[in-house]
Amino acid sequence: METATETATKWVIDPMHSEIQFKVKHLVISTVTGSFKSFEGTLETEDDNFEKAKVSVSINTDSIDTNQTQRDEHLKSAEFFDAAQFPQITFNSTLVKKTGDNEFEVTGDLTIKGITKPVTLFAEHGGSADDFYGNTKAGFEVTGKVNRKEFGLTWSGVTEAGSVVVGDEIKFTANVQFAKQK
Repeated sequence: METATETATKWVIDPMHSEIQFKVKHLVISTVTGSFKSFEGTLETEDDNFEKAKVSVSINTDSIDTNQTQRDEHLKSAEFFDAAQFPQITFNSTLVKKTGDNEFEVTGDLTIKGITKPVTLFAEHGGSADDFYGNTKAGFEVTGKVNRKEFGLTWSGVTEAGSVVVGDEIKFTANVQFAKQK
């Protein structure tokens, strides 16, 4: 007797309906928000089941944008991301676990500035829908935080008054829409 086999489904990030943002403390008193404007990613599922998905995302470090050109150039420099030598930030999942009705814990390897560390992210599936052209889309909000110094982003400044210029913890949110490939 034959058993049913699961069918792999590939999904691709729709960059027109997706964004990746981050927040970091500045002088310990306020928060600076930035984003990456250029990225791509795929999601592979078994029969549209996101619980066993494989996620792969690549972000162009040179696309960092904090709405301040001088700061962006500093962040692209060797003191931070060193975008010339390390043009990509990557994430590849190793385990996706369902934790609630539409909630998932996504564990994987994050590589920044050539340093790879395991991280756990949290994803909320906002649902799936067909667009005007009959394409199936799935939306997710992904959140997480990392310590920038663990990834070689060790530049640090202290003001004359003793305030730390840039916090160590980076919080990020990715609102991504994946398009199901036919």
